[in-house]
Amino acid sequence: MSVYTLKNTHGMELDVLDYGGIIVSLKVPDRSGRLDDVVLGFDSLEQYVRSSPPPYFGAIIGRYGNRIARGRFALDGRTYTLATNDGPNHLHGGVKGFDKVVWDVSPFARQDSTGLVLRYTSPDGEEGYPGTLRAMVTYTLTEANELIFDYEATTDRATPVNLTQHSYFNLAGEGDGDVLGHMLTLNADSITPVDSTLIPTGEIRSVEGTPFDFRAARAIGAHLDYDDQQLVYGRGYDHNFVLNKDRDGRAGPTLAARVYEPSSGRTMEVYTTEPGLQFYSGNYLDGTLSGKRGTAYSARSGFTLETQHFPDSPNHPSFPPTILAPGTEYRSRTLLRF
Repeated sequence: MSVYTLKNTHGMELDVLDYGGIIVSLKVPDRSGRLDDVVLGFDSLEQYVRSSPPPYFGAIIGRYGNRIARGRFALDGRTYTLATNDGPNHLHGGVKGFDKVVWDVSPFARQDSTGLVLRYTSPDGEEGYPGTLRAMVTYTLTEANELIFDYEATTDRATPVNLTQHSYFNLAGEGDGDVLGHMLTLNADSITPVDSTLIPTGEIRSVEGTPFDFRAARAIGAHLDYDDQQLVYGRGYDHNFVLNKDRDGRAGPTLAARVYEPSSGRTMEVYTTEPGLQFYSGNYLDGTLSGKRGTAYSARSGFTLETQHFPDSPNHPSFPPTILAPGTEYRSRTLLRF
């Protein structure tokens, strides 16, 4: 396995494995210029390979990010059966998703950026999915302190595709306590509520008057103990937010989220072309995972903001479609600005 390092002139530094495209370290300056690693992870490749259940720290997720109900979907008159690796449901591409394969990596350097092009060909039938899928993910670190993820894919048979990146962030610094004091803003008027197994019910529900209303900045921990059935199901936040998209026809990334960490002064903004965002508050971190330097990652010591199409979309015709057809190209962009 190989590790690749990207740097810019402002001190930002990114370490990436070819295994899973995993971001193992992301160093970002605070208000005084001090660098800290702001992503959770492990010290050894073996921990990434053997952790069970996998936390998906820093990895590329595919073919289908998030859940598919009962590990089944129908397409072109045929029912496909996938692994049920999350209770009764299929999660993050299955037992050996894109987080557990070795990607072909090509570094590049430009005048204002540096990056990596990662390629993987998923054969027909891998993890139960139809079609040979050729996926390409580009990581770009810019001189504007932006980390850009560009996703592209083609297939020779119709297949669901929903690629994302699964880094856990703590903007105070990895291992520096919990993230409950991070101030979060989400550009979303509604969520897709879930059942007890975290599968969307099909409803689009307003966040108005609920603990899911992050339209104005609010501490992540402000309403985690609120008496709300959705928080009970998720053991906290583990929900898809329906992003407000610009109505002027712009095809480029639009603002999805902003996170501010008061002690360090670090801010992270998320822009995406995707219609949804999974906000996960690290509810299943329970202190049993030994992270970097042996740090025990306790509950809510990191959060994820996974840009995506909605969970279980192949089983919900009313959701934005995720089926990629032959002769068409999957394209998605997410930008993190620090």
